[in-house]
Amino acid sequence: MLKVCWPEVHGRFETTNLSPGIVYEVLFVVMLKEPAYGWEVPVNLRLILPDGSTREHKENLMEKETGQWIEILAGKVTAIPDNVGDIQFSLYEYEGGIWKRGLLVKGVTIRPKA
Repeated sequence: MLKVCWPEVHGRFETTNLSPGIVYEVLFVVMLKEPAYGWEVPVNLRLILPDGSTREHKENLMEKETGQWIEILAGKVTAIPDNVGDIQFSLYEYEGGIWKRGLLVKGVTIRPKA
């Protein structure tokens, strides 16, 4: 992101592509690259499951290392046959109103929890 005030990154993934009964982690892969600024307010991470339940938490990117790819957990999901559909994941920040720079988003990783 070159310069943004309210960053938003959203995606979705169909749970039928996951193995039933396995717990998966949904992680954003990001990097803060200098000159990074404006990330004093924590970003929100949200995971919406097919049944509509939502998991949210905040992460302070200023506490993370700069110049290297890091993984930020959006949430966990267990693929079960009774609850199929899209999972939706988001990284956003609307509260600060501060201009930001330096966030690179490589993508989202969905992998079995170790």
